[in-house]
Amino acid sequence: MKPLLNLFAIAPLLLPCTTWATSQTDTKTLSEEDFQLCLGELRAEATQQDIPAQTISQYLKDIQLNPKVIELDRSQPEFTSSFADYYTRRVSDTRIETGRKKYQALQPLLQRLTREYGIPGHYLVAFWGLETNYGGYLGYIPTLDALATLACEGRRGEYFKGELFNALRILQAGDVERDIMKGSWAGAMGQTQFMPAIFLQYALDDDGDGRRNLWESERDALASAANFLRGLGWQREERWGREVSLPDDFDFQLTGFANQRPLSEWARLGITLPGGAALPVADLEAAVIVPSGHNGPAFLAYGNFRVIMGWNRSESYAIAVGRLADRIAGGGALHQAPVPAPRLNREQVSKLQETLNQLGHDAGDVDGLLGPGTRKALARYVTARLARPATSRPTAWLPTAFRIRMCSLTLVSCPERPRKHIRQPQRTRPLLPGMMIAGQGVMRAAFPRFYLSQTHGIL
Repeated sequence: MKPLLNLFAIAPLLLPCTTWATSQTDTKTLSEEDFQLCLGELRAEATQQDIPAQTISQYLKDIQLNPKVIELDRSQPEFTSSFADYYTRRVSDTRIETGRKKYQALQPLLQRLTREYGIPGHYLVAFWGLETNYGGYLGYIPTLDALATLACEGRRGEYFKGELFNALRILQAGDVERDIMKGSWAGAMGQTQFMPAIFLQYALDDDGDGRRNLWESERDALASAANFLRGLGWQREERWGREVSLPDDFDFQLTGFANQRPLSEWARLGITLPGGAALPVADLEAAVIVPSGHNGPAFLAYGNFRVIMGWNRSESYAIAVGRLADRIAGGGALHQAPVPAPRLNREQVSKLQETLNQLGHDAGDVDGLLGPGTRKALARYVTARLARPATSRPTAWLPTAFRIRMCSLTLVSCPERPRKHIRQPQRTRPLLPGMMIAGQGVMRAAFPRFYLSQTHGIL
């Protein structure tokens, strides 16, 4: 009955799943009246930012509230998709093949940019591919509408207000017409999806037509990307990172950027290249990243990995850029495929963070973002509650539904496929005051949404 006993050990953490797993992210939006009041304040403040009155009048008079922008802001794929889903959608065979064709066709430009800025061409093409599918999809939302909506929505109002004013400066400079200035829900623009502040600082007119046209000029877009990456601190002659193999007794408490170590130290701890070859000898520090749990791929992340996260602060994004660059340059597929896992929305992650913090396992700020701090807090919780070290060895004695529910969040081994339940003797225990659940009914009654069915995985 050891598995059942362990279920009670983890119940304080998992029980909130019954109440917040089915709830929806807050979707309250601005009223039109409030939005118009906010626009009036924005127009007044824009005059104080040295933006000409003519520019304000010309471009802010027809701004539209866009509720879809708020909805998208609260369901960003980097934070609600599993790594497996995120990675397979972005580093697809089609994107790899298209990237290789673009890489070959643009060699003269890419080689020049590498000489001038130090960024290898296959990385520039990878960013381009991840951001807009090589210029094939730039976004359809008017940038001014998106930024004004987010500025007035309030959650990050000050940031987006500043970006709205920056967008007005771009229009004032004549780099783009308003009807062309469209992009993502967050206001990212052009083939490299720069925010207006980044545009003003790093966008270049590489083709010499007098405009920094990141919407219609591949040369301007790729040169600007190279300039931005150099500004972020890209290190010449270094990779982003690489896939590695971890030893069976690897201590997963050593993962994350707080535990960077020299390559020589990781080699001493038993980390190898996939297939068992030794790590390269180089004077580099690296962090171990395991984005989908024990059974998924593991990576060593070098300094340029953090540079990629300066572009987009998602680890999943950084891995996707690095791996797409590798594939464009001729590299092979991952040796270990990512492990499928359930999706989590921001409210769910926030509840998880709150619970961990209340239990004394510091997950950091309650921001709804499933980052390294939250994963480490979960690892500490599992280790403390179950008195087991957080290693990569299979923990089959854990309840299967718990492992499926949490494998992508913490350091618990994920089962490869659903298995039939072994019938256990019926035993009645109180799970919480007033609740009596018998034997195998615990998982179905307490966590019905995540109970493992014999044929359909998670119900």
